[in-house]
Amino acid sequence: MGSILNSGVVRAHGHFTRGCKWLESPLLLAVRLIWGWQFTLTGWGKLRHLDHVTGFFASLGIPLPGLMAPAISFLEFAGGILLIVGLLTRLTGFLLAADMIVAYLVSDLDALRTLFSNDPSKFWSADPFTFLMASLIALVFGAGAYSLDRLIQNKIQRRSISHDSVPQT
Repeated sequence: MGSILNSGVVRAHGHFTRGCKWLESPLLLAVRLIWGWQFTLTGWGKLRHLDHVTGFFASLGIPLPGLMAPAISFLEFAGGILLIVGLLTRLTGFLLAADMIVAYLVSDLDALRTLFSNDPSKFWSADPFTFLMASLIALVFGAGAYSLDRLIQNKIQRRSISHDSVPQT
């Protein structure tokens, strides 16, 4: 009886795992589309009002606000577009996650401090939270199957295979 139960459990676990794996790329696509669009909108809004963003950065004590405001605005705008199409996804995820960590450090430090407290709800409800989580998902899991990253990777692999199959003289 134990081995029958175990094999049934193992089979069920295998089916469950394959089902989850099948959902991986659609989930990554949804995260990229939703949060890439949000980053693009946020970055575009900042680019259109650079004087306001520069003043805000200066009020937070960010060094070189005249340089940092357009740089961060462009990072969020271009990074959002890169997430949407799934190009350079892990690098983009890293840069945007770093951007969101800095956002916590300079404008939501109290929320960041609650992360390991008895009530981390201030951390979760802070503006950078969902952007940070989406960036970390892109960084850790990559773009998934429905992306330019995957198309490029497949093309490189096909080229490598065809190059390897050519006889050496």
